[in-house]
Amino acid sequence: SFERKNLAYMVRQTDNKTQELLHILRKVPGSAIIYVRNRRRTKEITELLVNEDITADFYHAGLDNAVKDLRQKRWQSGEVRVMVATNAFGMGIDKPDVRIVLHLDLPDSPEAYFQEAGRAGRDGKKAYAVILYTKTDRTTLHRRVVDTFPDKEYILNVYEHLQYYYQMAMGDGFQCVREFNLEEFCRKFKYFPVPVDSALKILTQAGYLEYTDEQDNASRILFTIRRDELYRLREMGTEAEALIQMILRSYTGVFTDYAYISEATLSVRTGLTREQIYNILVTLTKRRIVDYIPHKKTPYIIYTRERQELRFVHIPPAVYEERKARYEARIKAMEEYVISENVCRSRMLLRYFGEKNEHNCGQCDVCLSHRTTDTLTGKSLEELKKKIAELLAQKPHTPAEIAEKIEAEKERVSQVIQYLLEEGEWKMQDGMIHISK
Repeated sequence: SFERKNLAYMVRQTDNKTQELLHILRKVPGSAIIYVRNRRRTKEITELLVNEDITADFYHAGLDNAVKDLRQKRWQSGEVRVMVATNAFGMGIDKPDVRIVLHLDLPDSPEAYFQEAGRAGRDGKKAYAVILYTKTDRTTLHRRVVDTFPDKEYILNVYEHLQYYYQMAMGDGFQCVREFNLEEFCRKFKYFPVPVDSALKILTQAGYLEYTDEQDNASRILFTIRRDELYRLREMGTEAEALIQMILRSYTGVFTDYAYISEATLSVRTGLTREQIYNILVTLTKRRIVDYIPHKKTPYIIYTRERQELRFVHIPPAVYEERKARYEARIKAMEEYVISENVCRSRMLLRYFGEKNEHNCGQCDVCLSHRTTDTLTGKSLEELKKKIAELLAQKPHTPAEIAEKIEAEKERVSQVIQYLLEEGEWKMQDGMIHISK
């Protein structure tokens, strides 16, 4: 079964995601993962949390492997409470005591969401999977269809400009391998990166080329002077001399061709830091003693066919129309999941995966709101309503501020607020709750 009985699925509609995020993290103790769509946001949200005295690190595919490993270990050991990440964070993650997985941006599909949300509560104890949602997210979600499947004419233009970029003659290119700088390509031909990335992936599916994502390229070094000249050099300093001696002992052929080196290994063997090694090798390069090419991550274009005339470039339905239709269906299912207010979240996910379930989970936001409608009547409703109304009479408040100030069970206060918003007695504007006139 896909059912996770200890996992409460929540969707919170809010115009102030950061404030709601802080409120939830302060309310639910324990380890957390926050998923966002892009690398820049991982760093921004991490800085926000750290400024609020919540320990956090960020993680995305662009980080060095050593940095990724260190941050993952810090998070898994509990030294850091929150990991803010793109969907690159997940494979091999087996931390059983994650209490909350929170999405600040909507995933592309229920499959992706279920997998990421499922990293919470693997120890069997109560955990939460939360999506923070605002109405503009739906527009952003639909925009992804256009970005992921740009028009065929656009794809053909990208293919043609790729030939200009590499100065590839008609009929040439078969099995050629070229480094690809996406930013440079987009700047030169006035494109946006995301749809270009998608166009290249579609051309890969269609069999015209192979577009690889960032590949790790180890550092390389070549001595540009003869070995006998090396020993005549003076004033390099003891650290530089020790490093050169270690390179000569550790790697062969460095005077005839580029050799791959590991700064981490050299650091262990010399006692120098990686930063010291980097700075020494850069200095030696400037002095034309070595040619040092530091480690970098580089995408590649590999031509699997010779360059074609555009009229012969064919993108079949199985690569474009059929895949686009499936992607649109997943986007629509994700949209329905977040906007639904009547069907149990757990049942919606189970139904999507083809599993029939006759009972509601009783713990998602939909189930709780229905239970509020059933049980918060008469005296209990009026008492809480009166307390909250007194606060709102002074000035509008955010839901988080109300929950902090009212002496009652926080979940119950939240249920009353949601119920009375739905009834139209109060209204939400700019993230603040007002009494309706």
